[in-house]
Amino acid sequence: QVQLVESGGGLVQVGGSLRLSCAASGRTFNNYAMGWFRQAPGKERDIVAAINWNGGSTYVADSVKGRFTIPRDNAKNTVYLQMNSLKPEDTAVYYCATRRVPYGLGFLPYEYDYWGQGTQVTVSS
Repeated sequence: QVQLVESGGGLVQVGGSLRLSCAASGRTFNNYAMGWFRQAPGKERDIVAAINWNGGSTYVADSVKGRFTIPRDNAKNTVYLQMNSLKPEDTAVYYCATRRVPYGLGFLPYEYDYWGQGTQVTVSS
């Protein structure tokens, strides 16, 4: 049984930073790309960032480029989302997910098969 457990969300002021963590179990973590998505009320779930199996290839959405990064630590079966210079429009529930196939990157929700429970990030002005 694959499990993804997110942590690190919360309330932060504009310009602040948060680091989300996603701890994985039940799958050979090293073999799979990981992604972070977010969903604001009334909006679709969108990709924020993705990283391939060994960290050699990453993707960051234009809306967060230069502010967010997506490191992973395969020894700890954990992927992170480092969020800096947070803005009110970053407010959403953030989800980590593991890709269906053990290669490449994924950019759309259907490309991922296991999801965490989500963690709320609220940026106050």
